[in-house]
Amino acid sequence: MQFTRATEISQPIMLPLFSEKVPCGFPSPAQDYVEDRLDLNKLLIRHPSATYFIKVSGESMHGAGISDGDLLVVDRSLSAVHGDIVIAAVSGEFTVKELRTHPYLQLVPHNHDYSSISFKNSEELEIFGVVIFSIKAHK
Repeated sequence: MQFTRATEISQPIMLPLFSEKVPCGFPSPAQDYVEDRLDLNKLLIRHPSATYFIKVSGESMHGAGISDGDLLVVDRSLSAVHGDIVIAAVSGEFTVKELRTHPYLQLVPHNHDYSSISFKNSEELEIFGVVIFSIKAHK
């Protein structure tokens, strides 16, 4: 598995941020008004030295909007809590799943074709970070 560290990004890239929101329902007239400039590093990366990117393989998290080929932004400095999407190691293999801590410790997929992974004690599970963003290509 290859990780890309956020600290490898050196120059901010400032992109236009339009003040108008685009509706998902009925079309509205577009306004050509740039409100601000947006630095994706500042938007996506809260803790640069603890952040890495990783590509998804497989469809076990499809129901959470995470699909094969998506790019995840993962923060190792955050403590994982119940309900977080995490990168974890199970028997030496990496996986992305939802962490559930009660009623018992388990990693839960968001696809009915996959089974949850349950743990008898927390020493069996190693968390490698909390997923804070997913980036999806549409073309």
